[in-house]
Amino acid sequence: MSYEITPTVKGEHVDFKNPNLAFYEAVGGEEGMKKLMYSFYDKIYESDIANFFPQEEDEFEAIKIKNTKFFIQICGGPKVYEGEAGGMELNEFMVRLHDDFSIYEKSRIEWLGTMGEALDELEGVDAALIDDFWNYLENFSKLTVNTFADGSKYYANL
Repeated sequence: MSYEITPTVKGEHVDFKNPNLAFYEAVGGEEGMKKLMYSFYDKIYESDIANFFPQEEDEFEAIKIKNTKFFIQICGGPKVYEGEAGGMELNEFMVRLHDDFSIYEKSRIEWLGTMGEALDELEGVDAALIDDFWNYLENFSKLTVNTFADGSKYYANL
C-alpha cells in the first residue's frame, strides 16, 4: 500500500481526527495494537531515527510499552495511558512531549515510512480503516515537527 506524506508547513493549522474505533477493533483490540506497535518499534530500532530512542534494551522495551498504551487509547481502546498524560488531553500531551527533542521533517518522514512498513504487515484489516489511521498519523505528526531546515524552531499548538 502507498501512504501519502504531505509536507509540514511551519505555523500552518493542522486538522486531524482521532482514528476510528473500528480500526482498533479490526486489528484485534489491545493484543492486535500491541502486535502492530511492537512491530513498528522493532523497525524503528533499526531505522535512521533510532537515536531518538533509548539504546539499552530494557529502556527501549519500556518505551514500546508506554507508547503502545498511547495508541491503544487514542484508537478508542481502554484508558490505559491516562496516568502517563498527567490529566492532559492525549494529543496535546504527545505534542508537548516531543518539544524536548529537535524533530525535523526528515525524521517525521522516516517515522511515517517505518509505520507504513508495519501497517503493510496487517492482515484482514479493511483498507479504509488503515487509511483512516494513516490520516491521523500523517496529519498529527506534523504537530511534532519543531525544527526547520532554516534553523528556526516552532512549537505547534492544538
